[in-house]
This record gives sequence, C-alpha cells and structure tokens, in this order.
Amino acid sequence: MKRTESHLNSVGESYFQHMRQALAFTWAMLTASLCCLIHAFVPSVFEKTGSRVVTRLYDRMVVNRSKLTPAPETPDAGRNSLPVEV
Repeated sequence: MKRTESHLNSVGESYFQHMRQALAFTWAMLTASLCCLIHAFVPSVFEKTGSRVVTRLYDRMVVNRSKLTPAPETPDAGRNSLPVEV
C-alpha cells in the first residue's frame, strides 16, 4: 500500500486518475500491437502506426508529465530516458 501511495504521489495522480491513464495506455498499446502484428504479415498496411503510437504515449507519459511535476533531484535524472525515432 505504501508503494502504491508513493507511486501515485510521484506521478501526481489519484488512484482513479491513474487507473484511467493506465487503461488508456493499455488500449493504445493493444491496438498498436495488433497493427504491428498485421504489418508483419502485410508490410504495406499500418506502416507508421506503431511508431506513431509509441511517440504519442512517450509524449504523454514523459514529456507532458515532466511539465507537471518537478524533476527528481538525483544525479542520474534523465539518464534512462529513451530516444524516440520515427
């Protein structure tokens, strides 16, 4: 329970706000996953769908959230950020 509260505080969301965001991410990733699966067999369809979804989710999770919450005060802050190529 303490870990849950700590996580919710770190992202600045209530339990239900976090649930809504997590379920929205789940749906987006599931949809992108299916598009990538189809693309594997028929390369002419869904050519950029997967990368577009990943970029959008990255922006929602990392870029926009960092505008809302202060950056951590650790020496390696930002070290694990992922480069996004489309």
